[in-house]
Amino acid sequence: MQTKPLEPGVEITSALAVDELEEVKARGFHAVVCNRIEGESEDFPDEARYREKAEQLGLAWVHIAVKPGEYSEADIRAFAEALQQLPRPLLAFCRSGKRATHLWAYAKRQHEQCDLAELFAAAHAAGVDLEDQRHGLERSAQ
Repeated sequence: MQTKPLEPGVEITSALAVDELEEVKARGFHAVVCNRIEGESEDFPDEARYREKAEQLGLAWVHIAVKPGEYSEADIRAFAEALQQLPRPLLAFCRSGKRATHLWAYAKRQHEQCDLAELFAAAHAAGVDLEDQRHGLERSAQ
C-alpha cells in the first residue's frame, strides 16, 4: 500500500483490499474514507465487508460512493464533514486516488481562505492532476 499526503493528517491511496485495512491501522491511521461504488469492479464487490473490518480494527469508516467526475453538492458536503469530524490521520481511497483527491479539493474550496494554486500543487505532488476539475473548483469557492 502506497499512500500520498494531500495535507497534514490526510492521505490518499488507490484501491485497498479488505485485508489491507490491517496495514492501514498498523501505519497509524485512525479513519478511512471510501469513495468507491459497490460492484464497480471485481475487487470491490461489497462495501459492508470493508466497514465491518474497519470497525473490528477500531478505524472510523465513512463511505461516500461517487462515480468518477460526478460530484454532487451532497457528496462534497459529506467529504467536508468527514475532513472536519474524523480523527486524524485519515486515509481516503478509491480505485486510483483521483476521486478522493477531487472530493478533497472541492471540500477545501468551500473555505474562503483556500488557495486554488495550493490545492493544485498538493494534488500534483500526490500524483493527481486537477486540471480537468479547474472550472468546477473555480466556481465552487464562496
